[in-house]
Amino acid sequence: MGSEATLFSDDLALMLEASRLAADIAMSHFRQDPEVWYKNGGRSPVSEADIAIDELLKKLLLAARPDYGWLSEEAEDSEHRLAYKRVFIVDPIDGTRAYVAGRPDWCVSVGLVEDGRPVAGVLAAPARGEIWQAQAGGGAFLNDVRLPAGMSLSGEARLRVAIPDMVAKKMLPKAQNGLDKVAGGPSLALRVAAVARGELDAVFVRPHASEWDLAAADTLLAETGHVLVDQAGGRMHYNRPDPSRGLLLAASSGHVPQLLALLQTADGH
Repeated sequence: MGSEATLFSDDLALMLEASRLAADIAMSHFRQDPEVWYKNGGRSPVSEADIAIDELLKKLLLAARPDYGWLSEEAEDSEHRLAYKRVFIVDPIDGTRAYVAGRPDWCVSVGLVEDGRPVAGVLAAPARGEIWQAQAGGGAFLNDVRLPAGMSLSGEARLRVAIPDMVAKKMLPKAQNGLDKVAGGPSLALRVAAVARGELDAVFVRPHASEWDLAAADTLLAETGHVLVDQAGGRMHYNRPDPSRGLLLAASSGHVPQLLALLQTADGH
């Protein structure tokens, strides 16, 4: 474990403890018919658990790190965070639709970025019995088992890729030859984590995903030889004034050029 990992080990320990407490709150409401309301014109569900977890995480994390900034899906955003070198980026429940439906594919996502780069991340998925964690220079782990770098579990020549329908429609039919299009699941963070694990070879992320969907999982990618890039191949940068992003791709560094070329071909560039 390198010196950089040592630098963030205390932060990661704090994030793990806070995430476990948050997971306990989530499970106390899970399949208990929690109160739900909708935002973004009725498109995005929010449960009482989302709000309770957001309040807990903000209290615990900022009490321990008062000199860190804060960005959360369920908190009012402020440009105040832009002044901080280190910022917690949180999604109290990623995959709320699955959560309120009683399905297990959701997680508490807690990320830390420094100067716009993800340096520590935790995904707590208690309904799946999973804790994912990573820190810069210290490796990525699923339930304390280190994830190998650059390894695909599929063992197939064809790439297993999660492609949202709106992205697939922009590709020429022949662009998907050689790919196995697979279902991604309701939690974007867990989809990206599946790439870090090698369960998926790549995930296309449709436009309008936000930093809180990605910050924690992006640390897992970086520690396993993967990257999260935009359509031009640029790396994801965090704590921007607008947390929303355009189309993104999570994949191994080696697969990025051929996968981005599918989009470029489909767009006629």
